[in-house]
Amino acid sequence: MKTIHQYTLNSDQKITTLALREGYRVVRCEYLLAQKQVYLWVEEPLSIDLPVIKRQFMVVGSGAPVPVSFRHIDTALDPFGPQAFHVYEVVQPQQSQTQTQTRRATELRQALPA
Repeated sequence: MKTIHQYTLNSDQKITTLALREGYRVVRCEYLLAQKQVYLWVEEPLSIDLPVIKRQFMVVGSGAPVPVSFRHIDTALDPFGPQAFHVYEVVQPQQSQTQTQTRRATELRQALPA
């Protein structure tokens, strides 16, 4: 089984750390005008056998510099203004390749029949 959780992200290039189950998948990112916050919806497996991993996300505005190793997740738009909020997963250069390999292995494991 799996579920979708909603998380509030810090703004102004401050890092948000989330504890997510291995095999998570970001499904949506949106700027909610009433709260003036960027939200992230993440699909996570409900299996308690899967380890919890800490992942970091950062919200940046258009034109702001971002390290090459960071991975773009999604962009949230202000529906009534010119602002765009870009959500990046904070990835260290040496972790980037290992993390991609781990995520692919988890996706393959989940795709196999039980």
